[in-house]
Amino acid sequence: MPSRPSTAARRRIIEHEIIEHAGRLFAERGFAGTSVQDIADASGMSRPALYYYFKSKEDLLASLVTEVTEGAAAQIRAVARDDDQNATERLRSIARLLASWRAQQPGRFLLLVRSESVLPPDLARVNERAKRGTLRELTKLIEQGVAAGEFRMVDPRSAALAVLGICNWVAWWADPSGRTDPAAVGAAMADLAVAMVAQTGQPGPPQGPAAALAAVRRELDTLECLLTEDHDDGRD
Repeated sequence: MPSRPSTAARRRIIEHEIIEHAGRLFAERGFAGTSVQDIADASGMSRPALYYYFKSKEDLLASLVTEVTEGAAAQIRAVARDDDQNATERLRSIARLLASWRAQQPGRFLLLVRSESVLPPDLARVNERAKRGTLRELTKLIEQGVAAGEFRMVDPRSAALAVLGICNWVAWWADPSGRTDPAAVGAAMADLAVAMVAQTGQPGPPQGPAAALAAVRRELDTLECLLTEDHDDGRD
C-alpha cells in the first residue's frame, strides 16, 4: 500500500494547484479582474480555506513571479556554470530548458509579460534582477564559446538576446491544451540556438583581397565590441 504524502508535501501539492488555477485566471481575466473568490471556486475550496495557503491575491502573484523568474534564473545559472560540459552543450541545455518551460506553461509567462508594468515595486525588482541575471549568464557563456573556437565571432549579447527571443516566443504559439509537445519544442529550439552561433556551416573563405579585407574588418568590429563591453563591465 503506497504511503501517504507528508503534511509538508501535501501542502506543496495544494499550493501548486492553487497557483495553477490563479495563473490561468489571471491570464484570462487579468489580475484586477480576478477575485480571491474566483480562485477559491476554481480550486474547489472555500475562501477561508484558500487564505490558509495564501494571504492574498498579491501573495499568489508573488509566488507566480518568483517561480517564473527566480526559479528559472537559478537553474539557468547552474547549467551555464557547469564546467563538465562545453559551451555548445550548455547552450543547448539552456535553450531546451527555456523553450520547454514556455511550451509547458505558456500562460504563466504571458501573464508575467502582460503584468510587468503593474507589478508592485518589490516584485518588479525581483523580475528585473532575474532577467538581467539570465541575460548576463547567457552572454558570458557565448563569450566562452567564441573564445574556445566553438562559436563564430558573434556579438555575445546580441546572440544571447536572440536565443532568449526564440525560446520566449514559444509561449505565444504553444497550445496550452497539451497538444504541443514541450520536449519536442525544447529540442527544436535548442537546435536553432546552437545553429545561430556554431562554427559549422560557415561560408567559405572570402574571394579576392577586397572581400578578405571586408571580412577582417567585420571580425575586428566584433572584437572591438567585446573589448568595449569588457571595459564597461570593469567600471561597474
